[in-house]
Amino acid sequence: MKIVLISGLSGSGKSVALKQLEDLGYYCVDNLPLEMLPSLVLHHIEHGEESNLGVSVDIRSRINIAQTQAQIQFLRDEGHEVEILFVEAEEGVLVRRFSETRRSHPFSGLSMTLLESLQKERAWLSPLRDLAYCIDSSKMNAQQLRHAVQQWLDIERKGLLVILESFGFKYGTPTNADFMFDMRSLPNPYYDEKLRPFTGMDKPIQDYLDKQPQVQEMADDIDRFLNRWLPRMQEESRSYVTVAVGCTGGQHRSVYVVEKLAERFKGKYELLVRHRQAQNLAGR
Repeated sequence: MKIVLISGLSGSGKSVALKQLEDLGYYCVDNLPLEMLPSLVLHHIEHGEESNLGVSVDIRSRINIAQTQAQIQFLRDEGHEVEILFVEAEEGVLVRRFSETRRSHPFSGLSMTLLESLQKERAWLSPLRDLAYCIDSSKMNAQQLRHAVQQWLDIERKGLLVILESFGFKYGTPTNADFMFDMRSLPNPYYDEKLRPFTGMDKPIQDYLDKQPQVQEMADDIDRFLNRWLPRMQEESRSYVTVAVGCTGGQHRSVYVVEKLAERFKGKYELLVRHRQAQNLAGR
């Protein structure tokens, strides 16, 4: 049986992610105490249910992270496929969302400000986050979040999943990056007005950057670095590694380098390619 555990920060979009699973035919349970998860799985099997399970677990149940890890390992040892999704967002975004909806945070009764509550929640859940595939919903609407969840579910994971993500530094750095590389020192097509409207996925930008020795040297260096360290991370039983590549606006150089890295790593790892500013999600 496939079991998807959804966790994350309050206000980040866990309910949207769970709803996407429900729409895909998963049997979904919100805010289940983790000690009840094996019983839920057994009940599901005994009643002949063929659907997969989607379970949302969060700070409301004051989850014990060590116990959660033990439950996940137990289910995997029983032959179940267990995937973990962690949804998060920047604290400023979360504060605004709480203000707009006038909801209270689960820690609101502990004499803490909203920001302090969010920081405590993030610290509490950080060990679970380290085991999970992370989606930062800060710059996503509900439909984009649903699409990101769908894209992740479509990947058949048989080993390490490598997420290659381009972004623009002027819009903020990704919070979920394991490795981050800066392309701002490379020649910038933005200053050519004829090239400016295109992205790194378009042939005019690719032709321009293909001819830049510094760009090729940078791609080669990142390739060598990742080829050395990704196998080490796989040996440590890591499920997901996020490699973020940034330039100023996230449209040209970073997109180009991510696409080139995807070509080089295709067939070596399961790949998921995201272009945060280019608004074009493509799975490999």
